[in-house]
Amino acid sequence: MYIAIAGNIGSGKTTLTKMLAKQFGWKPHFEPVADNPYLEDYYKDIPRWSFALEVFFLKQRFRDMLAIAKSEETIIQDRSIFEGVYVFTANNKDMGNLSDRDFQTYMELFELMTRVASLPDLMIYLRASVPHLVQNIQKRGRDYEQTMPLDYLRNLNSRYEDFIFNKYRGRVLTIDVDSLDFQNRVEDFAMICDKVEAELFGLFK
Repeated sequence: MYIAIAGNIGSGKTTLTKMLAKQFGWKPHFEPVADNPYLEDYYKDIPRWSFALEVFFLKQRFRDMLAIAKSEETIIQDRSIFEGVYVFTANNKDMGNLSDRDFQTYMELFELMTRVASLPDLMIYLRASVPHLVQNIQKRGRDYEQTMPLDYLRNLNSRYEDFIFNKYRGRVLTIDVDSLDFQNRVEDFAMICDKVEAELFGLFK
């Protein structure tokens, strides 16, 4: 079985991935962002290196997707290939960092890949407002995130909504996290677990 968690920066994806993996005995999978050899060049010259960076991420995510499909364990993944494409790469393109030609080539590659790869059994979408995201980003204190423009988070939120409700074809469980503190409140995490079990196993509906 394959579960993916989607959500904007600061929505709690990594935390919930770890907690659900521990709760249900699933194997967590995280994207090794630092392994991308184009990152340093990308931040020096974003338009020049965007295509190479995105294609490397696509290759890596597709490889991970094939490995997950072959696994006999239940895998829970923090960020899937789908949001990588429909949210972050699409946003990079609209910011002017990818040409129409490069983006078309990239999307054709992605469409070919998805013909041989299965959708997750469940996509858990952590829906959060920008103020909630900012609060979480400030709380975790990563230096490189503290100067992130609010417009960037707003744009990503809009893309997530479009991705989940218009582009993605699989089963989705949407959880509004603004009023939740599932890391510290047992009842909030229990509620999420009940919803996940209901979607996967037909319990508590």
